[in-house]
Amino acid sequence: MSVSDQGATVWLTGLPSAGKTTIAYALAERLRAEGHRVEVLDGDEIREFLSAGLGFSREDRHTNVQRIGFVAALLAGNGVKALVPVIAPFADSREAVRERHAVAGTPYLEVHVATPVEVCSERDVKGLYAKQAAGEISGLTGVDDPYEAPQTPDLRIESHHRTVHQSAAELYALLDQRGLV
Repeated sequence: MSVSDQGATVWLTGLPSAGKTTIAYALAERLRAEGHRVEVLDGDEIREFLSAGLGFSREDRHTNVQRIGFVAALLAGNGVKALVPVIAPFADSREAVRERHAVAGTPYLEVHVATPVEVCSERDVKGLYAKQAAGEISGLTGVDDPYEAPQTPDLRIESHHRTVHQSAAELYALLDQRGLV
């Protein structure tokens, strides 16, 4: 298997509007241009199609993360770079995904897109922070629902101090360092 055929899961975790999906798509574009097989498993799309019917209780969030982790491991085990921009607020859920990959011998990288909640609420890509502030929704991760930031991620990106291109380049450099590109 050549290096470019090596699959891997790159899990981008962080608060809503941290920049996870934007960075994932920027990296995917570069990897595809180099001939890599890449899939972005966007958390919102997965919720709609694979995890429809799940709510936002701790148990449902865990189930959602495990489903996404299973699909990512399946893709990565077949030579695809699976980029996974998903909040995954609980450390134990992310650790279970990491362990699934370890058992299969599949590379797994955890990337914390460490954007402060104040910056995320200013970006408010989906209007969630405004809805939470207006009392229209509750259970917003990092505001009135917990987010357990990774203690030792493979990479921590402070997207509020970098452009999208710089963030994606930093992540690409990690893949290169690990022999995955």
